[in-house]
Amino acid sequence: MAADTPPGSTSATGSASTDRFEDVDWDELGGLGLPRRTRYLVVSALVYTAAVGYDVFLTEDALISGTNWLFLLTLLAGTFFVAWPLAENKRLTAYYWRRFKKNRAAVVSALYLLVVFVLGTFGPLFIAKPELNVLAAYQPPMFLGVDSSVPSTCVGTVADGVCQGTWKYPLGTTSDGKGIARLVVFGMRVSMQVGLITMLIVISIGTVVGTSAAYFGDLVDELLMRYVDIQQTFPTFFLFLIVTYLFKPSLFLLITIFGFLGWGGIARLVRSEALQRREEEYIRAAENAGASDGWIIRRHLMPNVSNTVITAATLLIPSFILFEATFAFLGLTDPATPSWGQVIASGRGDLDSAWWIATIPGVFLFCTVLAFNFVGDALRDALDPRSEGDA
Repeated sequence: MAADTPPGSTSATGSASTDRFEDVDWDELGGLGLPRRTRYLVVSALVYTAAVGYDVFLTEDALISGTNWLFLLTLLAGTFFVAWPLAENKRLTAYYWRRFKKNRAAVVSALYLLVVFVLGTFGPLFIAKPELNVLAAYQPPMFLGVDSSVPSTCVGTVADGVCQGTWKYPLGTTSDGKGIARLVVFGMRVSMQVGLITMLIVISIGTVVGTSAAYFGDLVDELLMRYVDIQQTFPTFFLFLIVTYLFKPSLFLLITIFGFLGWGGIARLVRSEALQRREEEYIRAAENAGASDGWIIRRHLMPNVSNTVITAATLLIPSFILFEATFAFLGLTDPATPSWGQVIASGRGDLDSAWWIATIPGVFLFCTVLAFNFVGDALRDALDPRSEGDA
């Protein structure tokens, strides 16, 4: 059987949908002539800007950190530009889901990432940050017993000199008595923040630069691509080292440096795709109809390279998570911010006697990176209409 075609698609990518006249919700288009999603987006943007302004300029100590504000902005962007369109275009969403679920490993990975996202986003709101407790050091995970040379410090039960795990510390503790379960949850938040926020910055800048270079061409294309060449040769890692030396290391610095200097590859990828779309008839028709350059880029070029952008974004996230884990392992991040790399580093000297300290967060890091790769591969197959359809 031939490959499926996205219902209501307007281009080869199948990224946009066309509603029939009788399917249009004309009430939704009312109110200042703006669609409902645009109205809610404008209101949310105003509220967000006002809240950030109040927190930054009208409070002595910021109530919310800069990283958390960026994470909230990322969640808003995901709601309006990913979740909302998927909910509106039910037929197209169902079509892509049928293609995506063929990859069972990707479905399992997506469920795992959903759990990590929910726990990482909301878990730290309900559980306290892990605190130092030397009396609970080296406690084993649940259902595991280890020889205890100092049974009096064992939080669980002790039988014949063996310390048993306890529900108080279900995944055990570190050498300074911090619960690994809590550290894992807080590490989930750090990984999601680094991956999603940096991805949003990279994708936003790279898409704008790539589509602009492809559409305008000539001098604009030459200037933008030569700047990309220069930026990609710049050692971002050394800049991060210099900045952390001059200022206090923080997650915010890591995200902004890699976000604002890491979009070159995406810009090239988007430009390559947009150059093909630039010659399509619908672009010519829009130009002949008198549409502005900005309108054509926003309404035609960007939607029709969105499949490429979404796939690239999914595959970018694990690389940013690994960057953060690597820097945390090397001690180049804020020690007050729990992350998986930091916990792995703290347990590397105890692998023979307390293997769980480094192993458990390492397993979560490995599974998260692998899950994003599985999901990215499946999205590439699902969103590409040129891939093989149902047999």
